[in-house]
Order: sequence, then C-alpha cells, then structure tokens
Amino acid sequence: MTVSIGTYITFILYFIFMLSIGLYYYSKSKGLSDYILGGRNLNSWVTALSAQASDMSGWLLLGLPGAAYLSGLEASWIAIGLLIGTYLNWKFVAKKLRQYTEHSGDSITIPDYLENRFMDSSKTLRMIAATIILVFFLIYTASGFVASATLFESVFGFNYYAALTIGALIVISYTFLGGFMAVCWTDFFQGLLMFIAILIVPTIAIVHLGGFSDTLSQIRAIDPNLLNFFADASGNPVTIIGIISLLAWGLGYFGQPHILVRFMGIHDAKAIKQSRLIAMIWVTLSLGASVLVGIIGRAYFTTMLDNSETVFMDLIGALFHPVVAGLLLAAILAAVMSTADSQLLVTASSISEDFYKVLLRKNASDKELLWVSRFTVILVAIIAYIIALNPENSVMGLVSYAWAGFGATFGPVILLSLYWKRMNKWGALAGLVFGGITTILWKFTASPLYEIVPGFIVATLAIILFSLITKKPKNGIEREFDHVTSME
Repeated sequence: MTVSIGTYITFILYFIFMLSIGLYYYSKSKGLSDYILGGRNLNSWVTALSAQASDMSGWLLLGLPGAAYLSGLEASWIAIGLLIGTYLNWKFVAKKLRQYTEHSGDSITIPDYLENRFMDSSKTLRMIAATIILVFFLIYTASGFVASATLFESVFGFNYYAALTIGALIVISYTFLGGFMAVCWTDFFQGLLMFIAILIVPTIAIVHLGGFSDTLSQIRAIDPNLLNFFADASGNPVTIIGIISLLAWGLGYFGQPHILVRFMGIHDAKAIKQSRLIAMIWVTLSLGASVLVGIIGRAYFTTMLDNSETVFMDLIGALFHPVVAGLLLAAILAAVMSTADSQLLVTASSISEDFYKVLLRKNASDKELLWVSRFTVILVAIIAYIIALNPENSVMGLVSYAWAGFGATFGPVILLSLYWKRMNKWGALAGLVFGGITTILWKFTASPLYEIVPGFIVATLAIILFSLITKKPKNGIEREFDHVTSME
C-alpha cells in the first residue's frame, strides 16, 4: 500500500487528539475511584459507545472481515451470536449490576463486587477472580497489540516489532494518564469513527463494483458458497456443532470485565435503557457491515490476499484518497486501542485494588493506590507486549481464547449472583475454578466445539451444586439481595 504524507498527518493528528483526552483527565483523577470507575459519571451515549467499542476491538475490522473473506456468510453465525449476547447483556445484566455494585460496598472492580456480594472475609474469592482477570487479559491485550502491529506493518511498511512497539506506546500513554474517563471518552470517539468507517467502506466498494446486484453476481461467479449460510467456502455443510460454536460467542458477553465496568460506571441505572438502544443500533449495523467487507473483498480483489485479516485495510487503500484513507485506517487503530486500553485499566485496577491493597498495603492511601494503578498499566502492557512478540499470532485466535476464558468463568458467576438468592461464595468459587479449568483443558482436545460452551455449562453446574451442598448464605447476604431485587 502506497502511503502519502496526508495519511501520516491524519494518523499524527489522531494520536494527538487521543493523548489530549488523557492529559485532560489526568488532573481530574483525584483518587482510585475516579481513575478506575470515573466516579460513576458516564452518560448514556458514552456508556453505550465505549462499551461496544471496547467489546468489538480490532476483531470487528480485522478478524471478522478476515473470517468472512475466507468462509463467506458462514461467518455471520458469529455475528448473530454476538448480536443476541449483546442484547441479553444490556437487558438482564447492565441495570442490576449497576445497582448491586453501588449498594454492595460501592464495589469498583468485579473481584471487589464478588467479595462484597458474598461477604467473603477470607479474600479467597477476590484473589481467584483477580488472578483469572490477570491471566486472560494478558492474552486479550496481546491480541490488541498484534492487531495494531498488523495495521502499522501493512500501512506504513514498518517491520513487525517496530509496529508492535509504536501501537503499544500509544495505548499506554493515555491510559496511564487519564484512567477510566479518558478510556471511556476516547472509546466514545473511537466508536463513532469505527461506525463510520465500517459503513462507508463496503458501500463505496459496492458502488465501485457496479451496484449491489452486480456485486452479488461477481461473488457468485467466484464461489456461490460464499453466499450460503449453511456451507463453508469448500462447499462442505456447516455442522450443528459448528453453528453452536459460532453462536456461542454470544455467551461470552456476560463475563467480560471491560464491558461490565461500563455498566457499573453509568451515572444512573435509569439511563441504561437509552444506552441499550444506542448500543444495539451500533452493533447491528457494524456487525452486518463487517461481514460484508470480507465477502465484497473477494469480488474486488482478483487474487487471494496473503493475509485475509488485512482485507479492510486493502479496500481502503484501493478505494479512497490518501487523506480519507488515513482517517478510515485510523478507525482500525481506534478499534484496537478501544479494547486494549480498557483491558489494561481493568487489569491494573485488579492488581492495585485486589492484590496490592489486600496483600501488601492494607492501609494504602487513595493517592498511593492511584499511582500503583498507573504504573501497573505499564507493567501489564510490557507482559502483553512480550506475548505479542510472536508474529505468527492471529488476532482471531488470541481473542477467541480470551473471550472464552472470561465468558466461561465470570459469565455464569455474574448471572447467578444477580438472580439466584441461594448462591453462596462456595458456588462462586467453584464456578470460577471449574469454568477456567474446563476452558483451558478443552483447548487441548480435538473437539470442534468452541471451549466456551463446555466451560459455561460446567461452571453453571458447579455453582448450583456447590451452593446447594454447602450452607445457605447468611441473613445479611439474603437481605441485601432482596433489597437490590426490590429496586427493580
């Protein structure tokens, strides 16, 4: 791809804008709650767009178009699963989690919430939850760094390691400075940019190919299976297990800490309804357009691309003026940054609040914890950077593993903690442990079933079984549950 000075300028201006947001909120982060949860002051629009932008990441503009480029409409099953999961998460988790976390000890992290929800004085529940966040977010953050490296490598011709370093430094800078509010507001603008880019690119490509009807004809001429929901690109029928595995991506939503904290940070639980509407419009159009990008790419390029995950970038380079191309390519960086920054912040908050404060400095001041969180952002980023050093890593592969890990461990625990009064801390512990172990072990089997499915099922059964065979929750826990439920 030929890069003009206009593309460079566009990227530089974009970096400056993101950094300025971090600098603005640097002075406004007075304590740990401000840095980790923004004082629960998010409005509906920022909550919705930042949640969806941090959710979709570079996967929306790289991984999903790449999958659709290779397999056609079969990849839509992932999008359908994610669409259903998004709605259910906003409908059944968002409002209740916002209410419960505020009422239960004003919890500012997921491990903090679980400890307060089950009144676990032993700190065991908090420690295990924080450990799971650390392990899987290192993998997840690494996927974001790989995506940013793919962008800089493809657009500017940098070698992989230089591209990886640049992307990591950009994300670290404003996350270190501004914390939660900087991350959410940058994600808001990045969500808008991602939305515009993912809609414009397939639209212009269709016009260039002669219209929608001609585009479909060209795709059919290449391979009619690309337009078949129930067959892969080789013409093999999609199995029931295959469809279940793709739809099961939707299960992951209930356990993603970087999405759940957006629900916790909104200024008023009543604003969730408006946020849900905004989020659903954004995600429906974005997922549909993302699949279109991949399929249209097969019609536009006469020879197969070396890397299917660059189809979005290649279309931009071929269709747009360099200045416009720079802005649209920045959307990929926006997608990457909007997730990586959220993951860095959640991981840093767990280390400072759930490890440092609990194990090392119980009487640490708010200001001390704030700076521990900031420097933890750097430490976590360095480890994720090391994981991402392997250029053979794929965005889709890393994301799918981390997504399954969180979905199978935290998903059942969060859902049942909000809706089942009989659940106790032993059930929560069992859910986290068995869900995590099942996900990790299943990855090494030859089964085509996505590991989130057995992980989610095993975790749910473990929660129910261990809760029922151990003592019922204390009266104080049940009273608090009844109170939060009555707030509905």
